[in-house]
Amino acid sequence: MQGLLRSLWDEPRPPQAPRRVWRDWALVGLLAVATLLEGALRTDLQWRPISVIFPLVMVPTLLWRRTRPLPALAIPVVGSALVQLVTGADPAEMTTSAYILILLYALSRWGSGREIAAGLLLITVAVLAAVVTGHIRGPDTAGAYAVVLAGVALGGTFRYRARARLRELDQVKLLEREQLARDLHDTVAHHVSAMAIRAQAGIATAAADPDAAVDALRVIEAEASRTLAEMRTMVRVLRRDHGAAMPELAPNPHLADLQQLAGRGRVGPAVDVRIDGDLDGVPSSVGAAVYRIAQESVTNARRHARHATRIEVSVAADDTAVRLRVSDDGDSTAGRSVTSPGYGLLGMIERAGLLGGTCEAGPNPGRGWTVTAVLPRTGASR
Repeated sequence: MQGLLRSLWDEPRPPQAPRRVWRDWALVGLLAVATLLEGALRTDLQWRPISVIFPLVMVPTLLWRRTRPLPALAIPVVGSALVQLVTGADPAEMTTSAYILILLYALSRWGSGREIAAGLLLITVAVLAAVVTGHIRGPDTAGAYAVVLAGVALGGTFRYRARARLRELDQVKLLEREQLARDLHDTVAHHVSAMAIRAQAGIATAAADPDAAVDALRVIEAEASRTLAEMRTMVRVLRRDHGAAMPELAPNPHLADLQQLAGRGRVGPAVDVRIDGDLDGVPSSVGAAVYRIAQESVTNARRHARHATRIEVSVAADDTAVRLRVSDDGDSTAGRSVTSPGYGLLGMIERAGLLGGTCEAGPNPGRGWTVTAVLPRTGASR
């Protein structure tokens, strides 16, 4: 129990709290209008001027509920207590005073453990003070605490769900890095094997044919340069996530394997593959990434593109980049989301980013969905 309390006390703030957006200003404006309407229409208000002015002044604290959750809650709570102490009025008699629940939710969702504890202590003192001054009757105290705990529990629930989502995203990225590291490992092993074979051949022919030995050295030099470039990429990938385990080795896919995606399966739309440009010299890591992104895109299209009849996969290469485009003609919004992408798309974005490229997905202007990826021809930028 002590360990649980300690962990709650040491809980940090969630990362990347959202800044103010137009919806926050709209919420403040709606509450201000609701306060004015309630103040004008209600006939049972005992402290009409104070009850209307106080929430109008305090509602803007909602704008800071995510970035400064404890002060945003403390200002209206302390202000309400001071108004009750000085004037005897009850600023909470307005229905719009329920905005305090939003501040409680925000404190639990975005505050640190210490801030949440301080906020609960502050609310407890405010409730007890209201009981002492007679603004809350003793039997109503349990109800007041139930409302407070409901707001806190709701914020904690969304906080836990967001954390679980982040853990899942981190796992997807880790698996993609492991896969890319495996591909790079196989590429380096291939180059080193080629260097060893050419070195053995050069040694065997050096005495009888010196020119052959020189040719072997040139090949070894070229292979060594490619190997160093791939090793730099592999080290860069592994440094982004220490401790990534190397999975069991398996043959790497290449750009030529894209033709295996073509054709029509037992179910689903047909797949057409078109490859343009000079693909000679494209590093294996880039080729494997293009294949895996295309494979994942085709799988997603078969799974989610309702009423699709055709999937087009096109790869174009020039002197600087390799460009991939996967497009289908299904329903654009069926089972797909741009604002909350699935793990497959996140994995594609991660793999492209690790190699210095980009990957995007979204609906077509008419029908269909398109995934585009652009990768540097030489792999990750130096």
